[in-house]
Amino acid sequence: MNNPFLEERFAPLRNMEQFTDAMFNRIVAFQERQHPAWDEQAPFSERIRNLPLHYLIFSNADRDPTRYAHTVAPFYPIRAEIRTIAACIRQVAAQPVVCDFQCRNGFVGSLLAREGVRVTGVRDGTVKPNQIENFYDRDLYELREGPLDQIDFPFDVAFNAWMPAGVNLTETMLRYEPKMIVLIYTDHLDPQGRRQTGTDEAFTRWPDRYRVVAQWSLTRPENLLHEIWPDLTPSIEEERHVRILADTPYHDIDVSGWPDAPPYDWEEELEMALLGLEAKEALRARGMKL
Repeated sequence: MNNPFLEERFAPLRNMEQFTDAMFNRIVAFQERQHPAWDEQAPFSERIRNLPLHYLIFSNADRDPTRYAHTVAPFYPIRAEIRTIAACIRQVAAQPVVCDFQCRNGFVGSLLAREGVRVTGVRDGTVKPNQIENFYDRDLYELREGPLDQIDFPFDVAFNAWMPAGVNLTETMLRYEPKMIVLIYTDHLDPQGRRQTGTDEAFTRWPDRYRVVAQWSLTRPENLLHEIWPDLTPSIEEERHVRILADTPYHDIDVSGWPDAPPYDWEEELEMALLGLEAKEALRARGMKL
């Protein structure tokens, strides 16, 4: 019986013990609030360095769910997709301004700002804050407080990541007639059958002048971490979507590819987990029971 771990594509798994020790050290450091992510005055580049993937899937154990939403963010961003979003945005203006609607702590919007676009986040205080209430790049990202229907600065692009459940923010964005709207969301339903993000209409209905110019989906496999590291928490499968709408003059923007760039630190753990899942499937295909 062939051993899949001898295949070159699985070579990183040969160092799994060392990798696992380092990963668990990062997880413990974050849990005990020793990671710079908790320091709102630290530079953003330090706060995201070695940020564990675990805390972009789960919240910290000490989070009070009656007071706080997610600890950091509701999903793990991938740098290639953030760069693709930025590349689309740069095609609607020479120096485009992005309004990050209901930006929460500014984490996702700051990643976008770091790809060369100007981003201002607005939050209105109507939803629970993240456990880390402010997690944004103070050098590149501006955060404002105020009603989302009274934004007083001009912008080219409306952006929203993880629309509050039961709320149609797309309708609010359209009142400003932006050149582009970027939505990151999931169609996942909670056990009571309620949407986890937005409303059905928020992601399916808009004026005819707006057209979907790019869209893609990414699936987080069930038990992504638990399947490889049994001590870590099980998780459900979740699919999230990116949908980019453009107004009439911008229907022909180039969305041909994801620009190459070094990935975020948490993507190393993601790649190891996905590679581990692939290896386990290869072993099962060879008749091994795992």
